Amino acid sequence: MDDAIRSHSRGPGVLMEGLPRLVTARLVLRAFVPADAAEMQRLAGDPAVAEDTLPPHPCADGVGATWIAGRRAAHDRGEETSFAIERAHDGAFIGAIGLVFEPRPGCARLDYWLGRPYWGRGYASEAAAAVVAHGFETLGLERIWAPRFRANEASGRVLEKVGLTHEGSRRQFAPECGRTDCVEQHGCLRWEYFARVAHCGRAGGESHAPREAKT
Repeated sequence: MDDAIRSHSRGPGVLMEGLPRLVTARLVLRAFVPADAAEMQRLAGDPAVAEDTLPPHPCADGVGATWIAGRRAAHDRGEETSFAIERAHDGAFIGAIGLVFEPRPGCARLDYWLGRPYWGRGYASEAAAAVVAHGFETLGLERIWAPRFRANEASGRVLEKVGLTHEGSRRQFAPECGRTDCVEQHGCLRWEYFARVAHCGRAGGESHAPREAKT
């Protein structure tokens, strides 16, 4: 893994040490804390969320804490950089987003989910734009891609909005939900991202990358 990626995605000891806070117009993307577990469990336990995304489901007692611990362990191994999505004006935990690094240097998969009460408000696009910008501009990634179930057209619109164009589809068994489904793949290369920024500006109309502050 590239040293720039490694320096931003690893942290010994404390909970996800070294993970930056990404601050956007309405959101704060930050490290998970143990207090997020209960709300994470409640939101991810909604069958409508599990139907089109892959958070842990069903969410029995303790699943939230276990899932958050798993994000920390993967972060400490340098395998992913994951953020809790917090609404800035009231501090509400509304979902999760992150980049999972591939063995191939410079490549990462974008994963995210939002609780159903927060759908349809542009939060997913805002968070995804911030993480894509962080991936290319700070971590120096060469490619970011994202899968989605074919039926999840809303996610397709989010990915297209932040510059991940549709690349193709495949049939795939999803063990998390026990079914075979058509998976659509979206992706963006580094040069495409910067060409888009130069021509159109950043997704969401931001004039600069999301503000970062170390936790």
